[in-house]
Amino acid sequence: MIITTASFKGGVGKTTTAVHVAAYLQMKGETLLVDGDPNRSATRWAKRGLGFPFKVVSEQQAAKYAKDFQHIVIDTRACPEEEDLKDLVDGCDLLILPTTPDVLSLDALMQTIHLMKKLGSDQYRVLLTRVPPPPRKDGEDAREMLVGAGFPIFQGRIRELVAFQKAALEGVVVRKVSDRRAGTAWNEYVAIGKEILNG
Repeated sequence: MIITTASFKGGVGKTTTAVHVAAYLQMKGETLLVDGDPNRSATRWAKRGLGFPFKVVSEQQAAKYAKDFQHIVIDTRACPEEEDLKDLVDGCDLLILPTTPDVLSLDALMQTIHLMKKLGSDQYRVLLTRVPPPPRKDGEDAREMLVGAGFPIFQGRIRELVAFQKAALEGVVVRKVSDRRAGTAWNEYVAIGKEILNG
């Protein structure tokens, strides 16, 4: 299975999603994370700690390693061009479009979905990330709007939790962080992983 994360806007949890989806898939079979972001966010994240439970390679190295893995997760550059997006869609089984539930991110998401429709693709799913805690209702409002518009969306969502920042700083996946919410944070990505595998 080839999973790609993409976004027209930074700061929506694209790399965090790629890392944690790869960590979940690694439990089901050998998984490779391809870091296609020029910022090399996933690579730098892995190097800060003892490494991830899966292999991380650059886009240029992908062809060499891909044949040895059951699952491949690709973290892409932010703001892909139309041609790039077409290639991404053609080259994966599922395109995950993470978005935070704020107006600017949702506007950027709409641009991406408009392009997806133009390309005639429906093999994508929206993931709400960095959802603020109650009493704020941003996440619920965004979900209602996306579902109402008929967009495919994950049932699960990823909350705004400090454990994710700690994980990036320590160079580990979130389940390895010493934080009382680390288990909750990891379980939210486990739920997303199950949705991916169950179609």
